[in-house]
Amino acid sequence: MTTKDAEEPVGIDLPKSLKATRLGAVAHLRLARSEKRNALDDVTVLGLETFFTRLPKDVRAIVLTGEGAHFSAGLDLSEVAEQHDPLEGVLHSRMWHRAFEAIQFGRAPVIAALHGAVVGGGLELAAATHIRIAERSTYYGLPEGQRGIFLGGGGSVRIARLIGVARVQDMMLTGRTLNADEGHLAGVTQYLVEDGKGLEKAMELAAKAASNTPTTNFAVLHALPRIFESDPASGLLTESLMAAIAEMSPEAQQRLKDFLEKRAAKVVRQS
Repeated sequence: MTTKDAEEPVGIDLPKSLKATRLGAVAHLRLARSEKRNALDDVTVLGLETFFTRLPKDVRAIVLTGEGAHFSAGLDLSEVAEQHDPLEGVLHSRMWHRAFEAIQFGRAPVIAALHGAVVGGGLELAAATHIRIAERSTYYGLPEGQRGIFLGGGGSVRIARLIGVARVQDMMLTGRTLNADEGHLAGVTQYLVEDGKGLEKAMELAAKAASNTPTTNFAVLHALPRIFESDPASGLLTESLMAAIAEMSPEAQQRLKDFLEKRAAKVVRQS
């Protein structure tokens, strides 16, 4: 699934800082501002919102990568350097929230392949995806503390839940960076691969996710995180409702029948 000859355009009007192609049911979205280390300006963030809210119905998984030497060096500081109105700052942050919520709670799972700098807003963007793969070159930072600003793209919620409030405080107060191994042990990523292998791994995982039923993927993306945030009684009720909906879909019924009649593979240990 990495043969460029098979890639087709997705058909969504995007800014030049984003490039999107697809291989069957898997879309590949690239941050394409390598001359700026894929820093996220407003045009790019709004383009992300456009992509994830207009995704074709037959796209069932997305791989997100960055062109050049880095995934993303974060917020393009020129976007906020001249802001003097607090309300303007609030609305700017909320625009980022809206775009990243379209990723986290979108139609299809998003797998991010990380390399180089994953810093500030770049880490906030990665935290909004569902599966994160780091190449060995990856490093993480939250330099907002040294810039005189604060997290504005959802990082105080998403990153803190991934690696803990104390670690986020350390990174912001002292400028500490985490390398790929440290970030993996802290919980930023689910997979760690050698340099140059991130896209291949991401496409492999995206193909697996795309093969699930849309109803199950919807439950995993939308119901599971909300169940986690609920009180136990509400969470269990939501789980029951979602389980009933998922197992009644025609595709699920066929898959269950295939398994019972020994036409589907069993779960086996993987190396």
